[in-house]
This record gives sequence, structure tokens and C-alpha cells, in this order.
Amino acid sequence: MKSKSLFGAAAFALASMIPLTLSAEELSVANFVPPQHHTNSVLFKWFGEEVEKRSGGSLTIKVYPAGQLGAGPVQQYKRAVEGVADITFGLQAYTPAIFPKTMLIIPPGKATTALEATERLLSVYDDHLADEYEDVKLLGVFTVAGNAWAATGDYSTLDSLKGTKMVPYAAMTTPLVEALGAVPVQMPVTEMYTGLSTGTIDSTTATYNNMTPPWNFWDVSTHFIENVPVQFAVFFVAMNKERYLELSDEHRAIIDDLAGETFSMMGAQSFHGADERSLEAMKSAPQMEKVSWVKVSDDERARMDAAVAEGMKAIFADYAERGIENAEEIYDAINK
Repeated sequence: MKSKSLFGAAAFALASMIPLTLSAEELSVANFVPPQHHTNSVLFKWFGEEVEKRSGGSLTIKVYPAGQLGAGPVQQYKRAVEGVADITFGLQAYTPAIFPKTMLIIPPGKATTALEATERLLSVYDDHLADEYEDVKLLGVFTVAGNAWAATGDYSTLDSLKGTKMVPYAAMTTPLVEALGAVPVQMPVTEMYTGLSTGTIDSTTATYNNMTPPWNFWDVSTHFIENVPVQFAVFFVAMNKERYLELSDEHRAIIDDLAGETFSMMGAQSFHGADERSLEAMKSAPQMEKVSWVKVSDDERARMDAAVAEGMKAIFADYAERGIENAEEIYDAINK
């Protein structure tokens, strides 16, 4: 599935075809993360360079990081819909009622990396997810892999997990935490450092990047547990539909050419690359000297996977109660 068909994209225009007489346009981008976050230095840097190059400088973007156009991630989709910013970056999990089908990429399945999970998400977009984004011009959807647990103890077996306090990767995965025998504690990533340091939580699903700056979980964790059932956070970059339609045909064509698969995979690569850099840093960082690397055994992983499968039944039942009868079908399509 290619970006020029995904998300209803139109035909594209090469930079050499853009008239030099086009009126200059600047698109505002609302990002709630700090300026040094890789979505700014990688994803939006790439996007800005591409639109400027292809438009001959007549179309540019300006990123407003750290919530300058509205604090926090919860209202990011609403800000795109209402035009508070021309473009916003956010997480579907903060407004799950809007994106219930997209969020079926979050539970463990066959994907193990952000790149693979994003490809699987895109493969079902047209058939199952497109109607969740009708109020915006969607530029991309992509994931990051939660492939480990940052913890204050060795919780690498089902028996050791019993009664421990664990943060679900999203509220929807609460039944999975319960199936593993742990007690789910809802907490945003911005509070997990303190939660681990004070004992409010015992563990949280984490990426390699969570362990290093800017999150620094390695300061407050004693164990980093791998070979766990991999969960995913899912993100969107959305553009106000009216602002998109106001653009010239040439500028819309540039946006269309970059949107969809191209933008989504660049977003996934931004997170995947950050994880790769963090993993390399963890190998030699002095902060990791007090953190034990633990790998769940294959036998214990099989027990965990079986528990997750039981927990998924509760998730599908919850979807059915909310009128989404084909949730298991969508999940199976993602993981075929």
C-alpha cells in the first residue's frame, strides 16, 4: 500500500513543477514534547526540509514544541480538528473513544518492532481504520515498541509478578496486566520516574529510549527485563482539514505525496532510531552499572503469552459491549 493511495491522497507534484510565484505559506506544528525530542530533530526536520525543497521555499513549517500551542498531549487531536494548530502530533491512547480500532495495534501480537507494527497498521488502514480520521487530513500513523519492563525488582516470572504494581502501556491493556497477576496503575510517562523512585509503581512497560534521557528511568530502576510480551504506543500526525483545503493545488500535492506510508514509516523510524541509539548508550553508560539486565526465559514467556491471550478475551468482550463487534477480526488482520 503506497502513500499516494493511502489516506485518500491525490496525485503528487515534483518540486520542479511548483511555480515560483506561489504565495508563501507557513504551517504551524504543535508538539507537546521538549525541543530536543527526536520527533522534532528527526521527523519534523525531515518533513520541513521536504516541503520547503519541493515547494521551492513557498511552503514551510514552524514547529512549536513543549506545548507552546497548548499544554499536554490530551487535546492534540482536538487542536488539529479545531485549527488551534495547522498540524499536531499526538497519541491515540489519550482519546481512546475516538480511535478504538486503531488502538488494536497496542496489545501484543506478531510485531516486535515499531517498523513492523507500523507496516501492519498501514496494511489494514483502508479497510478498517480510515473512518476514525475523517475530521482531519491525516499525515501519518506510527508506533513505538514497548519491548521491556523498567522495574524495581526481578519480575521475570509470572509468580514474581503477582501483586506487583505495573503501569499498562495504555488503559485498554489493563486486562493484560491483570491476567499477568499484576495490579494495574494508570500513570502518564511524565510521572513514571517519580513513581518508580517512590514505590508508587514497581514496573512499567518501557522502550530503550525511556531508560535514557530525557526520561532517565535508569536512575530509578534496578532491573531492565526483556523478552516480555511486546506492546506498542500508537501516534498520529494530523492536519486541520480546512487549512489543508485552503492550500494551493500545488501545495496540497506536496502534502499528499509525503502523507501516508512515507510519513508513517518516517515516524516509526524516528522512534526506532531513538531506541537503537539508547540501546547503544545503555551498553556502556555508568547509570546501567546498578541495573540488572534480565531476560525472561522461553518457558516463562510462553506462560506470559498464554496469560495475555486470556486477557485479550476480556478486551474483545469490552469492544463488543461498546458496539464494535469486529474487534477480534481487526486484531487478527493486523497480526495475520
